[in-house]
Amino acid sequence: MSETTELKPAKVALRAYIMIAVLAVIWAYFHWATPGNTFLTARNLSNLMTQMSVTGILAVGMLMVIVAGKIDLSVGSVLGFAGGIAAYSLTMWEYNLFVSIGLAIAVALAIGVFQGALVAYLNIPAFIVTLGGLLAWRGAVKGFLGGNTVPISDERFKAIAGSNLPMEYGWLLAVAAIAFVFLMAFRRARFVAQYGLGKAPYAAEFAKAVIPGIGVIAFIWVMNSWQGVPLPVLIFITIALIGAFITNSTVFGRYLYAIGGNTEAARLSGINDRMNVLKVFGVLGALTGLAAILYTARQGAATLDAGTLKELDAIAACVIGGASLIGGRGTVFGACLGALIMATLDNGMSLLNVRDFMQDIVKGTILVAAVGLDMIGRKQS
Repeated sequence: MSETTELKPAKVALRAYIMIAVLAVIWAYFHWATPGNTFLTARNLSNLMTQMSVTGILAVGMLMVIVAGKIDLSVGSVLGFAGGIAAYSLTMWEYNLFVSIGLAIAVALAIGVFQGALVAYLNIPAFIVTLGGLLAWRGAVKGFLGGNTVPISDERFKAIAGSNLPMEYGWLLAVAAIAFVFLMAFRRARFVAQYGLGKAPYAAEFAKAVIPGIGVIAFIWVMNSWQGVPLPVLIFITIALIGAFITNSTVFGRYLYAIGGNTEAARLSGINDRMNVLKVFGVLGALTGLAAILYTARQGAATLDAGTLKELDAIAACVIGGASLIGGRGTVFGACLGALIMATLDNGMSLLNVRDFMQDIVKGTILVAAVGLDMIGRKQS
């Protein structure tokens, strides 16, 4: 059984609070250091959230794969290939918007299933399969696009990444989110009474729900202070909530933790580890296709280097968020926080005009430090 599925919620919560505190410190530093104190403006925060949407969606899928004890190094190349298919089908084949989007996601899903089958049924290490995929699908992008950039003129496609919710819809979304937070608090309290664990702690659970509720209000207020909630951010939040539900409240999610924690024990307990590995690679493939749509729509074109190193951003987000590369541990919330930290570093260092090579050094150092701290924590526990 994995750490996350046993007692460790207190440890997981502590790590989340520490990450939030670290993020707050980083934000405060960038706001102080940027010319004109522009980092914490509504405009920049809206841009930051839009920037993190692609990495966040990839991180949700990558988290599931890592929890199962696998890894996927090909998502950046698959993102570029799927985005190229969307742009090419819109521009060259003149397919309509929905067919082009569906085709891109379907191709990414097929690639994920194909690579998952190689890992699950041919027992080829995921590292090797997806490292090969990183090279092969990048070559496919170059061949498919003929070495050229394919611009997109369809304004509806560009609007996927460039539009915002009207402000009144943002507040309706806030009301729905707060209602959901308190509903979950009510269910947790009722669970205690139903299973004879004591008196239902409604007051305590509702008190704990106040902080997320305030966070929702603050988020909508900031987004509405600029142009409203960006559509990519709404898509990312939806994917994150679905991912959290899958990992925490479904049999499939529990199986992933069991497989990553101890594959042999999971197999002996009757879990079909091969089919579940195949499924999780398929899920990551579909999410990569969706991320490709957002990325390509934001760029307004399909380029040969689209998605380069996105796989490392997604993996770093998961590791920074507490996922173990050994498998069996990690949360969607942590991966999303990790994605926000990665996007914050990109955004803040760009505002400070930090040179590209130094940005790479900083992010690489943080990734190694996160893994090192994780290994130290494992030895002490």
